[in-house]
Amino acid sequence: MERLRRRFARSLVCTFVFLAMAGCSGAPAPGRRPALPTYGTHDINAQPADALRAGGTLTLPMAQMITQFNFDHVDGALDDVWTVDSMTEPRLFARDAKGVPHAVPEYLLSASVTGTSPQVVTYRLNPKARWSDGKALGWRDFAAQWHALGGADQRYLVADTSGYDRIADVRQGADAHEARVTFKQPYADWRRLFTPLFPAAAYDTPQRFNSGWQGRLPISAGPFKLASVDRTAQTLTLVPDPRWWGTKPRLDRIVFRVLDADAALQAFLNGEVDAVNAATSEAYAQLKDAPDSEIRIGSAWDEVHITLNGAGGPLADQTVRNAVQQAVDRPALAEVAAEGLPVKVPLLGNHFFMTNQPGYTDNSRPYGTYDLKATEKALDAAGWKSPGAGRTRMKNGRSLTLRFVLSEGTNRLGEDLAQLVQHMLAQAGIRVDIQKVPASAYAPQYLEKGNFDLAIFRFTGLTYPSSAYAIYRRPTTGQPYQNYGGVGSAQVDQLLGQAVGALDERTAQRLYDRADAEIWRLGHDIELYQRPQILAVRKGLANYGVPGLGDVDFSKVGWQK
Repeated sequence: MERLRRRFARSLVCTFVFLAMAGCSGAPAPGRRPALPTYGTHDINAQPADALRAGGTLTLPMAQMITQFNFDHVDGALDDVWTVDSMTEPRLFARDAKGVPHAVPEYLLSASVTGTSPQVVTYRLNPKARWSDGKALGWRDFAAQWHALGGADQRYLVADTSGYDRIADVRQGADAHEARVTFKQPYADWRRLFTPLFPAAAYDTPQRFNSGWQGRLPISAGPFKLASVDRTAQTLTLVPDPRWWGTKPRLDRIVFRVLDADAALQAFLNGEVDAVNAATSEAYAQLKDAPDSEIRIGSAWDEVHITLNGAGGPLADQTVRNAVQQAVDRPALAEVAAEGLPVKVPLLGNHFFMTNQPGYTDNSRPYGTYDLKATEKALDAAGWKSPGAGRTRMKNGRSLTLRFVLSEGTNRLGEDLAQLVQHMLAQAGIRVDIQKVPASAYAPQYLEKGNFDLAIFRFTGLTYPSSAYAIYRRPTTGQPYQNYGGVGSAQVDQLLGQAVGALDERTAQRLYDRADAEIWRLGHDIELYQRPQILAVRKGLANYGVPGLGDVDFSKVGWQK
């Protein structure tokens, strides 16, 4: 199972499922497993700069080699890309452990709503902030990013237009260090826009946007810079940028190594990487008592789901999608995911909010409720007849067969869940063929091209609910956004359009609630559970681990003295 993150986020969001990292503490007595940590719980071993030694290397695993370094590009909306871009490009806002965004002073002296009819946001930029080509950050960078991501020019292959498509105008403010953004429709989550901010010089044409970031970072403006991309060794190396005007990072270098889940675990035990996911029973059992390490835990925006491809094949029929939803025993899958872990794994009944996040409402019934009889009745009504117990249903000479595509980077838990779903659907007369594909091809060749019937992965970091708009809106020609299964409706688009512009929080939550119920009814996916954040880290690693609903500031990460 891989992880996509739209990142914020962007979350943000967006590598693939089980290779990602997270954290926890010692295991409780059998049968007394505590619930998931409360909203915003984090564990990063926070330490002041004077408690850290200067220098050192941090080595971390990543899911796959980055080929597209533009996070806003449809091929770049991966968690690992977000991590690299947030270290090398201007991150105007950073979120704290509870997901609240704060202006980053190295880039922004201030940012606020300076008009309401229409909505106007004025950004006051730090005059010291400069791109690697020597140019100061300015309003033209905002304008180029809006033009690329606003959706008007379909030549830009963007992952998400939400928010940017509500902007009417971007122009210079009082001087060259001020940008003024005017909205044609209100947008409550305006702080998630322009983070990262990308340079106009590498964003102002479709060719630069689509191709200029392939395999490289053409222009940067962060505490780190990309030093090398070694495709033979499958590593990326980042080092402090000497042109950085802020506080110098503590580390000498950060190395990312492409490793699948099992290889990453062994690399951690061998002392070759400094942090690794421990959120599966097998991983936790091997890592909880590992020498020279500790376990960190926290709660984050992190969901696991199975996308249903409604663009073709049997799942193009909503009745069949609903039948598949009700044939899956979600509590049983969550129990498997929780086995051997020190925390519970709660079921998710909402696509926009986590169980420990304000605004959460469970809208899963009846489609998220296991009901084999309802499944069989629905399939009969859809014309898929059973030739007998244990046999695959047929319609017009075709068998009811679905292709479940997995990345080769999927760990044991992801494989187990896929096999359990295969068994569950077989009870209803639905045959599932599991196909493993190369990790590097999983997103561009399968998810983004709709080349699957079932796919299991994660979205993470979507603490701004509007950032999930790209997942559930109807795709347009040549633009899947992140709705890889193509399931949507005019009603969902309308509700989400209203929600993202609702400046009153309660009104927005009601609209998201209605949209969520419709998403369940449409059979967009099978929402499974909120993934616990359990991370094994090397002892002495400070300001890194599980940041709750917030972001890691790599400029502060280092090794204790």
